[in-house]
Amino acid sequence: MQPYPEWLHILAWLSLAAGFLRCFRQSATTYNPSMGKHLLLLSSSRVHGGGYLDHAENEIRGFLKGVSRVLFVPYALQDREGYAAVARQKFEAMGFALDSIHEAGDPKEAVAQTEAMFVGGGNTFRLLNTLYYYELLPWIRERAKSGMRYLGASAGSNLAGPTIKTTNDMPIVQPPSFEALGLVPFQINPHYIDADPNTTHMGETREQRLREYLEENEVPVVAIREPAMIHVEQSVITLEGKGGGTIFRRGVAPFQIESGSLIEL
Repeated sequence: MQPYPEWLHILAWLSLAAGFLRCFRQSATTYNPSMGKHLLLLSSSRVHGGGYLDHAENEIRGFLKGVSRVLFVPYALQDREGYAAVARQKFEAMGFALDSIHEAGDPKEAVAQTEAMFVGGGNTFRLLNTLYYYELLPWIRERAKSGMRYLGASAGSNLAGPTIKTTNDMPIVQPPSFEALGLVPFQINPHYIDADPNTTHMGETREQRLREYLEENEVPVVAIREPAMIHVEQSVITLEGKGGGTIFRRGVAPFQIESGSLIEL
């Protein structure tokens, strides 16, 4: 039998790739015909005196209304099995089934098919590095832009910004890039804490560190205190929860933003 010419092999691969893209686009629009962004970005998964996600339970229930299953991304912690068990227990108690992406045979297909995703907190560098390793970043980005509900906590919220440059975490691993999902037009700094004027600690305050970031970068920062969260519906971005936040912009003094306020940068 004569071998097929090289150009025919190339044509066959291009045809397969085109078919894959059509399937991806179809699956990406299945659950959210409005085709807009739906994000809920928590400063923290825990606050003092409460259990896992207790402080945001009402907001999460409302955000996921109509959703039956959630895809969990546990890559920010080393113990993925234990992390998934904690998340599953909480989400099942709220009435949602939870699948963990680390258990999926095909993580990309899991992202393509899910109607909602929860990216848990932990170390942001580890999270981003793992997503680069599995080549999942563009898949999550396109799904979130086309309607998949994206819920993040701490590191998972950091991931929604243009980069992870304003994380509080130590760089325990080195991702190929600091570039993240870019789902909002500003950096996020979770767990924001105001400086204590009575402290004797001589290290940098969070405000000082974020000012340093703006010395080298122009993208503004929304720093949110632990009970607070950022809610995005289409193009409307609102600060919700308790605690409020602080906006940092180059050349402008930091200013407070109260819960219930629109974030317009």
